Amino acid sequence: MANGTRDGDAPTHRDYLKYGGALLGTGFAAGCSGGDAASEGGATSTDAPATADGGGDGSTTETGSSYTASIVPAGEVTFEAVPESWLVYNGAWADMAFALGQRDGFLTAGNMIPGFFFDPFDLDVPAADELTPLAEWDGGGWSKEVFYELDPDVILMDPNYMHGTGWDSDWGEGDTEEIRRRVAPFFGNNCRRRREFHDYKLYSLYGAFEKLSHAFQERERYEAFAALHDEVQSEIASRTPDERPTIGLINGGSNPAKGTFYPLHTQDEGYEMKPYRDLNVASAFPESMEGGTIDYEQLLAVDPEIIVVHWGIGTTGDTDSFSAEAFREQYVRPMEEDSVGQQLTAVEEGRVYPGQYGEQGPIVNLLQTEMVAQQLYPEEFGAFDPQSFPEVPAEKQLFDRQRVADIVAGEF
Repeated sequence: MANGTRDGDAPTHRDYLKYGGALLGTGFAAGCSGGDAASEGGATSTDAPATADGGGDGSTTETGSSYTASIVPAGEVTFEAVPESWLVYNGAWADMAFALGQRDGFLTAGNMIPGFFFDPFDLDVPAADELTPLAEWDGGGWSKEVFYELDPDVILMDPNYMHGTGWDSDWGEGDTEEIRRRVAPFFGNNCRRRREFHDYKLYSLYGAFEKLSHAFQERERYEAFAALHDEVQSEIASRTPDERPTIGLINGGSNPAKGTFYPLHTQDEGYEMKPYRDLNVASAFPESMEGGTIDYEQLLAVDPEIIVVHWGIGTTGDTDSFSAEAFREQYVRPMEEDSVGQQLTAVEEGRVYPGQYGEQGPIVNLLQTEMVAQQLYPEEFGAFDPQSFPEVPAEKQLFDRQRVADIVAGEF
């Protein structure tokens, strides 16, 4: 393990990024001062851009050549220069940084969005197996050495994630503090979904995205994406039929071959369920089933109009593409061959779909919102074609791919 002798080295670019948070204890569990403990957005059907959350109006504060940006629970970070290199754990934060024109500074991610999601926007994103792992998932735990080796200017992670999940029992809050002090400041929030340790503010996708735009001094790119996001939301809302289907959303870990299914709720807070909230999609499952395990008989008792396999679009096939045939073999065919499963309405009508990938920033969210709209309302938005995803015929596209690429390139 690295001994953390960075404190005695000559200054580097990272050394000019100074951490100055208003934090409690070693700094993370209590969040940021300024009354920022309330949850955000979970009960609403939309995920509109946030303008203020807690300490002031959400704008960047500048003093001389330096500036500060803040986010719960990391607190306030003072930057003497815009960060040139960064790493993430959850891929949504990489997506946000890409959207802000920061692709060149990307070092690695622990849970990255498959690169093919970015192909329609001409963004070259490495496959997951090409990235330096931040942890050894077979019991080795978080790799402190990797953080020292990569030496990022900023770590786009919720600092509480590393010690708060309990996944690595040997990693404590002191280890997180060591990385913050000797490697780089943290700047992030665990906003995919609420976890046990997360008893402070949970940002919406665009709330977090706005915060990150302050850190990278890219307000104009943020505003360009927010405007596009609003246009897409308005277009979909204006065309969505009044009669809306309910869906049976099941976790990708479900095993139809063994008759085991894990029901999920479509309206949970966090960016993971954003497209379903934005489209106001109701869950077919009663609360008593959500979060548990059910079998074919229980699934048939609910008999959803549509069955969607959460994360299915990004985890079926290899890391470079989605395989419609692999999805069919893993999820659809076992249902068709089961005596009870074949009675399901969604199976009979061919409406078992690969669901959106849970990790998504502003770029991938646009693509997945379009995908969900096509899955739910094929007559209005055009049928979803799993064979060609992520490519979509121009006449079915709900937003201009080139406009996204232009914003990323700073041409807007």
